Amino acid sequence: MLIKSPNPLHARESEVTDRDTWLSRRRFLGKAARGAGLALAASSGGAGALLAGCEPAAVTARHSEGQLRLGDIEANKRYLLPDTITEKAAATTYNNFYEMGVLKSDPRENAHLLKTTPWSVRVHGLVDKPANYQLEDFIAPQQLEERIYRLRCVEAWSMVIPWVGFPMADLIGRAQPTSKARFVKFTTLLDPSMLPGQRTPVLDWPYVEALELKEALHPLTLLTVGMYGEILPNQNGAPLRLVVPWKYGYKSIKSIVDIEFTDRRPVPSWTRAAPNEYPFYSNVNPSVNHPRWSQARERRIINIPRGLDAIGALLEPKIETLMFNGYPEVAELYRGMDMTRLS
Repeated sequence: MLIKSPNPLHARESEVTDRDTWLSRRRFLGKAARGAGLALAASSGGAGALLAGCEPAAVTARHSEGQLRLGDIEANKRYLLPDTITEKAAATTYNNFYEMGVLKSDPRENAHLLKTTPWSVRVHGLVDKPANYQLEDFIAPQQLEERIYRLRCVEAWSMVIPWVGFPMADLIGRAQPTSKARFVKFTTLLDPSMLPGQRTPVLDWPYVEALELKEALHPLTLLTVGMYGEILPNQNGAPLRLVVPWKYGYKSIKSIVDIEFTDRRPVPSWTRAAPNEYPFYSNVNPSVNHPRWSQARERRIINIPRGLDAIGALLEPKIETLMFNGYPEVAELYRGMDMTRLS
């Protein structure tokens, strides 16, 4: 059912984020890529909003000439939200994927360069059953499902997105980690010909992320191959990405080619670049600010008005940010830990 969303142009002036604050992370990227000639700007598009309300059903995956095809998809009832779902046009045009460039428009404009077939995924390290999978074999044993999750960006905007995937715990069960395994390291494809952002020194490529094994085992952690009932678009991390909904969005690594189980804590790419700003855990915590902006509130993006640049998104009304992005069931993972270091 289509429902009318509030006109973002009617937001009070006091609700609009200062442009310098919004651009501060882009300035950080500009410094990191100094000499690369990167302009820090953004663009967007899309309209409309949908309300979640599907019944649970099994999702099937079919393969034809190496191309993944999804069957009929409905939401897993356990993961419905009262939140309005972000319009697909916004979620696929207003997003970060630095391997394709630092502008919000870059992932969409460069998406055609990424070739996702054939695609292989290596699972190795401290496991009893290492394997090099073709994507279709990686997915074939799984029963895919749709889950509607909140996505909170460290830049203080958020979306609500229906993802299609399977629990990371299922893969862990297949790999059978040894008793020494404590962390899971994920690595993105390294290929500057397909990912032009990797031609710049914004980060130390390839992109790396990591979770504690107990985090990877949590039922919320999702290996994702689709969104909005369709195959994952290239600009959103095709053909395989991670979604960890209680952490800031950069922890949900895209275009995964390597999954390693290890006894040593890996150093994620953003942690390596700025450890005081992007620590290992990076859990959503509204009481702990980013060093350069508040994390207490966020801009919930439902749709992005056509004809406006990214500043239009800043006109969305603010909402309060929830601890763990509204997923309190993960709190047990961090019992006894210093919460001020989990932002």
